[in-house]
Amino acid sequence: MRRVLVAGGAGFIGSHLVDRLLARADIERIVVVDNLWTGLRSNLAHTSDYRLSIVQSDTETFQSDIMFDEIYNLASPASPPWYMKEPERTISANVLGTMRLLALLAKGGTFCFTSTSEVYGDPLITPQPESYRGSVDCTGPRSSYDESKRCTEALLFEKSRVQGTNVRVARLFNVYGPRTRPDDGRAVSNFITRALVGQPIVVYGDGRQSRSWGYIDDIVEGLARLFWLTPIDHRGPVNIGNDREISVLEIARYVASLIPGSTIIHVDPVPQDPTNRRPDLTVAHQLLKGWTCWVPYEEGVRRTLQWFRDQALNSAAHQLPQILQTSPNGVAEPIVSATATSMSLAGSHSR
Repeated sequence: MRRVLVAGGAGFIGSHLVDRLLARADIERIVVVDNLWTGLRSNLAHTSDYRLSIVQSDTETFQSDIMFDEIYNLASPASPPWYMKEPERTISANVLGTMRLLALLAKGGTFCFTSTSEVYGDPLITPQPESYRGSVDCTGPRSSYDESKRCTEALLFEKSRVQGTNVRVARLFNVYGPRTRPDDGRAVSNFITRALVGQPIVVYGDGRQSRSWGYIDDIVEGLARLFWLTPIDHRGPVNIGNDREISVLEIARYVASLIPGSTIIHVDPVPQDPTNRRPDLTVAHQLLKGWTCWVPYEEGVRRTLQWFRDQALNSAAHQLPQILQTSPNGVAEPIVSATATSMSLAGSHSR
């Protein structure tokens, strides 16, 4: 029987991954470690499985008297408003957190890490294969996240090369879906939240920057296949995402079409916002036979919108306007706030 640790398991992607792990019969115990920086306990409130325990702690200082057969590290914010606000904390969560967790890995155990497509920077080629080294700025405004993910990958693959540690690394592209925080700050949840409370949908720049939008169910299926379902011997990162490339403006227009009365406004572009993002999934398709992103963005957005309507708005509709404020340029934007963090809504974490 397996003992499993999930760092960041109270977050958006982490909580969905915990759901998949709880479906396994070979797991004796799952410990979720989450400091609730961006995660919420309510993400796991739906389960009463006796095997699950939740510890509120930073990964860097987490203590345990047991060793774990499988460790999954998702403990990092993934939305620019969150990681840009606290760069030192972001770097610590990724690099020092991983170093601490590696010390808790049992002999012969598996260490799994969710990295990011942000390691490719503002790519000069598309789609981006794992072999692409990126067009990155290690001193730019996004560097605390991008570079700490890159450094953590380097640490893990060196542990694999030097000590034979069993390492699996997923480079996630854009992920969206239920359990995203209303104040998450990324495009899909941002557009939906603003439109539902009667605020204009804000598009930065002309909106032609493209992303590959992966619905949470498809992404977690890919992670499950990479991390434990598929017996593979692969020394390297694996892109996990949707290879259908859609512009930000097209997403905004689609959300607006689903919510009567919605409007779209354009504001100044965000500094160093990548112009494009699309995964080359050749490696994933070779290793994870039969896996793909099945849910088209239109269906995924409709599901996400329904989740916000059914769960988030019904439970705390009066609180949503509190997470919107007017920015210095006069445009109302979602912000990180104590009110939003303490809301009882089902929310998200990191990636």
